[in-house]
Amino acid sequence: MVERKYWRSLINQALSRRPIVWLSGIRRSGKTVLSSGFSGAEYFDCELPRVRAMLSDPEMFLASKAGKLLVLDEIHKLDNPSEILKISHDHYPSVKIIATGSSTLWASAKFKDTLTGRKTEIRLTPMNAHDLEDFKITDLNLRLHRGGLPPFILAQTYPEKDYQEWLDSYWARDVQDLFRLEKRSAFLKFVELVFAQSGGIFEASKFAAPCEIGRATVANYLSVLEATGVACPVRPFSTRLANEIVTAPKVYGFDTGFLCFFRGWDTLREDDKGILWEHLVLNELLSVLQGTDINYWRDKAGHEIDFVLKKRGRPPLAIECKWKAAKFDPAALRVFRRRYPQGDNLVIASDIDRPYEKNVGGFHIRFTGINDLKAVLPA
Repeated sequence: MVERKYWRSLINQALSRRPIVWLSGIRRSGKTVLSSGFSGAEYFDCELPRVRAMLSDPEMFLASKAGKLLVLDEIHKLDNPSEILKISHDHYPSVKIIATGSSTLWASAKFKDTLTGRKTEIRLTPMNAHDLEDFKITDLNLRLHRGGLPPFILAQTYPEKDYQEWLDSYWARDVQDLFRLEKRSAFLKFVELVFAQSGGIFEASKFAAPCEIGRATVANYLSVLEATGVACPVRPFSTRLANEIVTAPKVYGFDTGFLCFFRGWDTLREDDKGILWEHLVLNELLSVLQGTDINYWRDKAGHEIDFVLKKRGRPPLAIECKWKAAKFDPAALRVFRRRYPQGDNLVIASDIDRPYEKNVGGFHIRFTGINDLKAVLPA
């Protein structure tokens, strides 16, 4: 078993602060293997009827687990998943729990309590830069083409059928279990179109007609994809200055492998790598920031900054993604900084081995690759 050091460290840090960790993540991202690999942990698969029966009396179950680390895998299969976590936190504080599921705690009506203040949430993303080192994957093109789900990138040959099987399983075991949607064909067509247009500004009208659904259903479908982690809407950064985009999100599919699959990219051309790199950078930001809002900026003349990070009391950090560092053009940054003159500038490129700083077009810019991204982001 490969030890995913970054995620194990993140979970251990979380358990040192609070006794409950909610480990969410997309199907087949490795939640089960990661959580069950902690030394001394007792593992319980909540998909099994005998386990659900065992947990039906939470107080009796927890009373016998004092001082132990429990893994409750696929906890959303329980009738009232939040009950056992709340009872554990409030009455059995020596019990530590890693609870896993494909969706966030508030993804469905099954979760009657959001457990505010009782849990730490960790979203397991597809493989980040640390995972690539742990799995000894050095071919970045392989990561872009296959994506970051471990079974897919480790397969001996291109796992084309696995992508479709994953989609079928996602519909049957996540969407139906948690949301009870109808119109399977319309929903899966919507998923396909989201990936086909991934990274672009989301316009509901482009989805309603092809999927034969109304705009309200489009919004509902998008909320389901966001709740289950299949899509990541990146909303605009704006102080409502004239000519800024203020409402329309950019929507990214969760994984570069599925983007390639839905676009029919059997091999990667050089022109394809820019958009895939942008997705990979977003994946890295999500794994590092764990809940911090990520925005983009665009004006109505088409000038755009890929990602903007804004923390309270700090000026905005502008992030540009470039497959090759030499392709960076400061034109959009120049327009952005006229409106927001304070803040750092970061260019993330695939051909940078170690961070460096440089003046480009009158701007002080730090250049980095994804391996060093965590170190260069502000705390």
